[in-house]
Amino acid sequence: MAGVANSVRFHLRGMREALASLVFPAPCRICGGILDTGSVIPFCHACMEALTQTLPSPLCAQCGRPIVSAAVAEGSSQPLCHLCRNGRYAFDYARSFGAYTTRMARAILLLKYGNVAPLGVWFARRLAGLIEAQPEGFAADAVVPVPLDRGRLRERGYNQAELIAKPLARMLGIPFRSYLLVRARPRPNQLRLTRRERWETVRGAYATHQTAQVDKLRLLLVDDVFTTGATLDACSRALKGAGAARVAGLTVARALPHLPASDAGWADQNFGE
Repeated sequence: MAGVANSVRFHLRGMREALASLVFPAPCRICGGILDTGSVIPFCHACMEALTQTLPSPLCAQCGRPIVSAAVAEGSSQPLCHLCRNGRYAFDYARSFGAYTTRMARAILLLKYGNVAPLGVWFARRLAGLIEAQPEGFAADAVVPVPLDRGRLRERGYNQAELIAKPLARMLGIPFRSYLLVRARPRPNQLRLTRRERWETVRGAYATHQTAQVDKLRLLLVDDVFTTGATLDACSRALKGAGAARVAGLTVARALPHLPASDAGWADQNFGE
């Protein structure tokens, strides 16, 4: 009887919440407009549509940055951006789902600080679709989230990269290995960092766990935003230094310098590297 009573109470509560959402509609957490979708993600249809816009081709064959130079794009079937031509990054391959626009930035901040956990699964589905379209670049033995330092993890209570990487690993059917990589040095508290500061703050900041076995493994490294690539680079150096055979990076968003001013401003305030 107790189980029946609990079921009835749960059903009635659901009905009350559904009725309340009709009488007092909640705002979209991105634009503030009225929610017009039935999704557990609190975004309106227009914002959801904007978040599903992928990066335009052609892309750098290594880091996935959109190539805006017609000469570079037409000169090769596998074009490289100037950073990859100069061997800047230690990772073998990287891709991002979409651009770090104003809407995307707000969505990611909600995952980081707004405790909107279902967003992790929603982002994971987008990344799984990206992998399905480009399987050759993402062959991996395990999924590894970019770690937070201990202080920031205690303060926040969770790692947003894990909220994306764990369901992604489940969707791909490969192991999730959050313990392989640790952040040994905390990130500075300032929100805005120059490009050089971003690289300096992560140089040597990541290491493999002392008990980790990564020798000859192919690893898929997951984070929320690719800003300068410094974080993915530093993590890849740590993993490859421990013997990893290959590291592919995957992020939800990519900060692009040629975005409109309003969007570039959001990109400058990204809390990652």
